[in-house]
Amino acid sequence: MELFNLAGRVALVTGGNGGIGLGIARGLAAAGARLVIAGRNAAKNRAALDALSAEGAAAIAVEADVTQEADCLALVARTVERFGRLDILVNNAGTTIRKPPETFTLAEWNGLLAANLTSAFLCSNAAYPEMVRAGGGKIIAIGSMMSLFGAPFAAPYAATKGGIVQMTKSLATAWAKDNIQANSILPGWIDTDLTVGARQQVDGLHEKVLAGTPAGRWGVPADLAGTAVFLASAASDFVTGTAIPVDGGFSAQA
Repeated sequence: MELFNLAGRVALVTGGNGGIGLGIARGLAAAGARLVIAGRNAAKNRAALDALSAEGAAAIAVEADVTQEADCLALVARTVERFGRLDILVNNAGTTIRKPPETFTLAEWNGLLAANLTSAFLCSNAAYPEMVRAGGGKIIAIGSMMSLFGAPFAAPYAATKGGIVQMTKSLATAWAKDNIQANSILPGWIDTDLTVGARQQVDGLHEKVLAGTPAGRWGVPADLAGTAVFLASAASDFVTGTAIPVDGGFSAQA
């Protein structure tokens, strides 16, 4: 359907070398977008790029630390140098630490804030002039169920993901005049390297997820692709400032 066609569009996906980011990158590429995936791990970047290229995607990988403003500016510049424009930014990069809140150090708090929230702010600001130049754009931020709920092992992470949603709403209101739509996706429990760690660290998590998710399963990265394509395409031109759970119904009954 033409509304969802991303041919001619260029998408930058931070943390696009694995997990949810790679699942979204695959979906955007299948809809016709050209891709830049960004990550700090060069070997992981190469493996993701090889997989995308094997699937026919026009893509490059850029090594970048998106907690650093200079890297964010250089990342956008590289995108435009290679593909001539930037239409779609997926603020996906992030990490977590799981333990009780009273055991966190200030350095750990600041590190999570930088990785999960400041990075999205820096990338969005770096992308803004290019989106204006292109006549508009789409910003997609990856929040979490923890944008809605608390968890005893995730206080700093939840704070950053709540911040992602509110910051993205503010970008939506600030940049609507520039034909830029900004929205968030809130993944449920998705089977990735990060959640493998969660299952090892949180007793009974696997069983709790299955019991609390009406769909009766963990999600997979490909489950995020359709929502991302919708938010990246003309189909969502009058959708901005919203947050869409993709969680198998978890938030509908929790």
